[in-house]
Amino acid sequence: MEMPKAIDRKTRVKVMIADSSPSACRAFTEMVDTAPDMHVVATAPDAFVAREKIKQHDPDVLLLAVELPRMDGITFLKNIMRLRPMPVIMMVESTLKDSERRALEHGAVDTLVKPGTGANGGKFALSNELLKKIRLAVGKQQAEKKVTQAPIRVEERYTADAILPRSDADLITTQEKIVAIGASTGGTEAIKTVVTALPANFSAILITQHIPSRFSESFAARLDSLSQMGVCQATDGQPISPGNVYIAPGDQHLLVRREGQKYFCQLHDGPLVNRHKPSVDVLFRSVAQSAGKNATGVILTGMGDDGAVGMQELQATGAYTIAQDEKSSVVWGMPGSAVRLGAADEVLPLDAIAGRILERPTSGRLQKVSSIVGKASTG
Repeated sequence: MEMPKAIDRKTRVKVMIADSSPSACRAFTEMVDTAPDMHVVATAPDAFVAREKIKQHDPDVLLLAVELPRMDGITFLKNIMRLRPMPVIMMVESTLKDSERRALEHGAVDTLVKPGTGANGGKFALSNELLKKIRLAVGKQQAEKKVTQAPIRVEERYTADAILPRSDADLITTQEKIVAIGASTGGTEAIKTVVTALPANFSAILITQHIPSRFSESFAARLDSLSQMGVCQATDGQPISPGNVYIAPGDQHLLVRREGQKYFCQLHDGPLVNRHKPSVDVLFRSVAQSAGKNATGVILTGMGDDGAVGMQELQATGAYTIAQDEKSSVVWGMPGSAVRLGAADEVLPLDAIAGRILERPTSGRLQKVSSIVGKASTG
């Protein structure tokens, strides 16, 4: 997609760089400033200078190096997400790959592996990758802030209709319970808190976490090692059974397909929905259509609003819905959007969610929500 040739400077994405290497700051500044829809507003050699420049320049996106003097990048990231949540892309040395996982756990929207010393051949590819990540990050931020301004050219935004059309079919032909969980920024740790508190024989759980594809399988393996339930990355056609957790691959949508009395995982390599693949809205809609009132929907910390409409569709079928509260969220974008939409039956702190889904309350709203289903199907 071609970028516009001229965009007013006031509407361009404001990027800040925090890196102790002057040459890295120059290189990334050059990459960013070649794009007509963004510009670098400041650079900082350490976290303390970065903190002051964030206050001064109010950047839209922060490029943050892991290795910084006086305070390391991961610690600074934790502070940012607690005090001033914003999209952060973590810049990781190629020799520090474990830092990528830690950055995502603590709220980075994405990571970028910096080239090794003297690596020039991949500069063009790295520049394109960086600009794409920034545009995706600012797309999430605009969804979070509901910004209205001259358009920034980001990935086209599709709804779940692009993957799974709405349906008014009679849903309830099975009593098998199922739990659907959606999360984004800070979600890997929040998911761990919920899943590790559940017993081995608990109902099947399906999870969509916004995470790069190179990390989703290792995330599933790590969670499996910590949990009483079995945890795996979902595969297409895989049977869904109690006592197991199925995590969406980082580059495919996860849906639930029902055949008779049984559920199966279905993977879909369609377009991004709400600028995400996998999308929480896609998972929630498929669970609404396959399990209806036998489902519980949970939306955890995350930037943007993916999952809010899908949770409303779940609620409309009689499923019970829970949103993480603002205080315990790294970013209260996704759960906050669901709450504002009236899609959450309860708003709970993170450490209370596992206990509540174990109780599995019934909503008692099946007659009341019939009009909502009608509205949703025509909206």
